[in-house]
Amino acid sequence: MIGNDIVDLELAKTESNWKRKGFLEKIFTESEQKIILYSENPEKMVWLLWSCKEAAYKIHNRQTLIRAFIPLQLECDLEFANKQISVKVKCFDKCYFCRTEVTENYIYTIAVAKQDSFQFIKEFDKGLKIIKKDGIPYIHGNQNTISITHHGKFDRRIFLETN
Repeated sequence: MIGNDIVDLELAKTESNWKRKGFLEKIFTESEQKIILYSENPEKMVWLLWSCKEAAYKIHNRQTLIRAFIPLQLECDLEFANKQISVKVKCFDKCYFCRTEVTENYIYTIAVAKQDSFQFIKEFDKGLKIIKKDGIPYIHGNQNTISITHHGKFDRRIFLETN
């Protein structure tokens, strides 16, 4: 299973006021709030953690077929090594693994249920026909798991190659 999420940082600045009263408490655990507040760039850290939670939630939703607003049940554990950030997102009894690309314009995260799945992720074109089964999207004629994300000027479409 895979999930992905992208945040257009320019649009996020105008759409969301992450500094407003109650925002951080509603979305982030106490330990995540500390990471944000002590970060070199708190705004980017907000959207990095948000992106990881969203990408991991897509997997959780597909595994359980339950749609719910549960950001506090998705807890990010960050590890910093050699200027790279590795993120594990815990949700109830599951753990998801994230890889995040941070640029000046966007933050893009891919989440997988199995850490070795990253090597099997491929992008696909907008032109392919998408069908949904039980609310889960697939490429027409193919049962590979896909994930689509878009925000502002950016979008990404990926699938997990199983063949």
